[in-house]
Amino acid sequence: MHQNIGFRLSRLPRLWRAIIDERLAPLGLTQTRWITLYHLWRLGDGQPQCDLARAIGVEAPSLVRTLDQLSEQGLIERRPCEQDRRTKRVFLTPDATPLLEQIDEVVTQARREMLAGLSEDDIKRLDALLAHIENNGLAIQARESGA
Repeated sequence: MHQNIGFRLSRLPRLWRAIIDERLAPLGLTQTRWITLYHLWRLGDGQPQCDLARAIGVEAPSLVRTLDQLSEQGLIERRPCEQDRRTKRVFLTPDATPLLEQIDEVVTQARREMLAGLSEDDIKRLDALLAHIENNGLAIQARESGA
């Protein structure tokens, strides 16, 4: 049984995103774009590009193309950081709000359906277990990288 846990943990996020992707497709959003918008919305305006990339789990250069596309769509704008002109901060435009509300509805509904049949206590316990596993993984990573 323990051998299947890793596979389940790797498949579940892909399944979750695939469901959301399919439901957001009519809005013309790719996974990369909706995830970027959604993270920026959740993290708050003015995120440095590098912090946004880290939160999403991509390399900063990989995020640049997506930000260019979102900027061309009028959904975000990048501004230089006042303290460090080399750093760009990312802001949502007012045009992004209605789209983000639609994304949030889709994500909330998918979450509700994916967690159907689980009690609040089950969900809290699952969250605690996943946090524990993540912390173990981070400790292993730090130990093996010599940090």
